Amino acid sequence: MTQATPAIHRQVLLLSLAAFASAVALRVCDPMLPALARNFDTTAARAAMVVTATSVAYGVCQLLFGPLGDRFGKFRVIAWACLASTVGALACAASPSLEALSLARALTGATTAALIPLSMAWIGDVVSFEQRQPTLARFMSGQIIGLVSGQVVGGLFADTVGWRWAFVFLAVVYGLVGSMLFRAMKGLGASVTTPTDGAVASGVFERVWLILGSIKARGILATVFLEAMATFGVMAFIPAYLHERFGISLFHAGGVVAVFGLGGLLYTALARRWVRALGEIRLARLGGALLGVAYLVLALAPAWGWAILASLLAGLGFYQLHNTLQTQATQMAPAARGTAVSIFASCFFLAQAVGVSLGALVVERFGAPWLFGYSALALPIIGWVFSQRLRRATP
Repeated sequence: MTQATPAIHRQVLLLSLAAFASAVALRVCDPMLPALARNFDTTAARAAMVVTATSVAYGVCQLLFGPLGDRFGKFRVIAWACLASTVGALACAASPSLEALSLARALTGATTAALIPLSMAWIGDVVSFEQRQPTLARFMSGQIIGLVSGQVVGGLFADTVGWRWAFVFLAVVYGLVGSMLFRAMKGLGASVTTPTDGAVASGVFERVWLILGSIKARGILATVFLEAMATFGVMAFIPAYLHERFGISLFHAGGVVAVFGLGGLLYTALARRWVRALGEIRLARLGGALLGVAYLVLALAPAWGWAILASLLAGLGFYQLHNTLQTQATQMAPAARGTAVSIFASCFFLAQAVGVSLGALVVERFGAPWLFGYSALALPIIGWVFSQRLRRATP
């Protein structure tokens, strides 16, 4: 493990581009749900199955890519997975039915599953714990910009040339980033591309049992599951709500939700200062509180402009809480960090699938504001409970 050198910074930048591609793919369908519903003659709630399919495949395949990264080298697996994701994106563009699109989205979710968690684990391998949270925050800037771009790209293509072209765009992005990663891998030393120490000797089940047997790890995994269900499981319905409730275009609705990413970028720009000034405990608590305020504003908003403020606060609060969770996740099992972080990411994305599925039922029966109200109540509690666990664990 080393300090964050200029060479490491360059590799983190490349991994951040991979995270950008992954995040665009994960959020691109949110603003196009009404367009998909019209195209396939169904409801927006049923069209949300394409979001669920991606999240389920993404979450389940974490359990595959974590051990693969530990066994064959994280950077190498990331590069191959990025190139493989072009196939799923092209299949999405050619899908003749909602079911076919859901299957193609599941394929994309399966291949893109390696990118963000293995990048986090690779950073955990090569960057000291003292510098890890700011380094992870810089890495997350690509993911955040991807979230912004995914919402905007999905809405823009749906409103103009058609939703299928959004997936053609994604295929091009995956191909370019994957090629860059392969070129970069040739210049990396063996110490940053080879398997983690002990990964070859220990089996997959032994590593998983080691992680799940830890009380600390179970607490982190439960927290990120609840956090994701209440944040991103609910966020998928915001563009459709703004479009139907206030009559704004899908492009503008996606743009409003994309402000979430600007809040995240604000966090990454100030992460080092905030970590130093507030510490992990207060940062997690503040993040949960801001998320609660954001969803309360969204639930009660009398005009769509209020959703811009809500998205900004939600982005800032989410990354304050989630970056703290990510940093703790890299320490759950240092000897099997790829597997540990992949289980963490699996919980995060499976929770989104659960959130979208349950959220669709709530929206159809009670309306979206009730769903936003749930998040407004749950997220501050999640942040506070996690901060209390951190306090008890701090010597």
